[in-house]
Amino acid sequence: MQDRSLYTIGEFSKVTGLTVKTLRFYHEEGVLKPTAIDEQTGYRYYDDRKIEAAKIITELRRLDFSLADIGEILRSCADDADLFDSLEQKRRTIEDRMRHDRLISQRLDQIISHEREIRRTMQQAPFEVQQKDLEPMLIAGIRMKGKYSDCGRGFAQISNRYGRHICGKAFLLHYDAEHREDDANFEACMPIRRGTPADGISIRELPGGKCLALVHVGPYDEMGRSYGKIFKYINAKGDQVEMPTREVYLKGPGMIFKGNPKKYLTEIQMLVR
Repeated sequence: MQDRSLYTIGEFSKVTGLTVKTLRFYHEEGVLKPTAIDEQTGYRYYDDRKIEAAKIITELRRLDFSLADIGEILRSCADDADLFDSLEQKRRTIEDRMRHDRLISQRLDQIISHEREIRRTMQQAPFEVQQKDLEPMLIAGIRMKGKYSDCGRGFAQISNRYGRHICGKAFLLHYDAEHREDDANFEACMPIRRGTPADGISIRELPGGKCLALVHVGPYDEMGRSYGKIFKYINAKGDQVEMPTREVYLKGPGMIFKGNPKKYLTEIQMLVR
């Protein structure tokens, strides 16, 4: 016999504004269980305490909470005070996530803006792949293995040793046919008028030859686009690249001032046959 202090599922549906189908679904999902179930008929019955839970579920669903999240909140609460604390914690978690998402959004805006500027620069730049003949040159070089950014130490060492004999721009010889992170094989070089080997610095004549060159405008970490452009040109012509390839630093950071990376000029040179 029904306990008259309990609501039938139909009555509870009227009280809460939830359909019988929804109440049965919430029961199956373990989110809102009936207070009692008649063993003979299987009828579900609810008490007054379930009304508040139904209202909370309805509000959280309107806020796009998943049933799994709602179930977790309700299962962790022994009374209304616990529910209040749980909702407060959930609100703080959401606010933290919103702050994090705002930071991500701001960073994405920066990336998008930066990428658009790079594309505009590449489209507007007058520099195209050029063919030239490189003359042999006397160079001072330090063979290195590590990160590309380590080349600064090599340039400084050469400059300190042969300063007044240097007669051209610093450049790198790349001995790898691929990009490498921490174990790149390269040589920091400077053209010189004369000199003798010292302190791990070799002095030799660097051969010249037929070269395809392209001037890159911008930071060093964005040179991939320019490499793509020159490789596309070389492949279309059917030429073969001779190693090592060269990067000549026409305009870059000075010894004291870094300068504006957007205005760096680097000439990629590839000897071909």
